[in-house]
Amino acid sequence: MKLLYFAWLRTRTGLGEEEIALPQDVRTVRDLVDWLRQRGPGFSAAFENMKVVRAAVNQSYVQLDHPVSEGDEIAFFPPVTGG
Repeated sequence: MKLLYFAWLRTRTGLGEEEIALPQDVRTVRDLVDWLRQRGPGFSAAFENMKVVRAAVNQSYVQLDHPVSEGDEIAFFPPVTGG
């Protein structure tokens, strides 16, 4: 599974992208976020308020209850505004 982090999420996690093996108990984006929060203070800070984080699975915007599977590309980023 490929994870991508954009903007301040990249800064807080210290990563722009990474490849991980799908943890056995992770079935949804929400499960993945909960798992990521446990990886350390940078991840905990990045995902502390999911009202300001958006997710995309395989380049499609999704809700937190969206299923994930091995081989997916999951991106996390702040809301995008026009202007």
